[in-house]
Amino acid sequence: MRRVAAFTTLMIIAAAPPVRADGGARVMADTCMACHSPEIHSSIPGLSGRPAGELLRMLLAFRDGGRAATIMDRIAKGYSREQLGAIAGELAAKEAP
Repeated sequence: MRRVAAFTTLMIIAAAPPVRADGGARVMADTCMACHSPEIHSSIPGLSGRPAGELLRMLLAFRDGGRAATIMDRIAKGYSREQLGAIAGELAAKEAP
């Protein structure tokens, strides 16, 4: 089951447009919510409304190998610091459930 979820997540991310200043970060943040929404997966932490700085630190730790993960380390490696910052900002701006 985890392999199917991981594969599905990677396919969603691969199909999403790149993060751009004109709203692409919102699209990517919405893609994150496919897994990180408490309504969908209660065992995966929710991200909405968390501080942007906290989210960026976590994403950078995944990307740079400072935080162990099953899939997030591989996903985060595909983004620059600026892109991860934009995604973190969008997630922080979302209303927590």
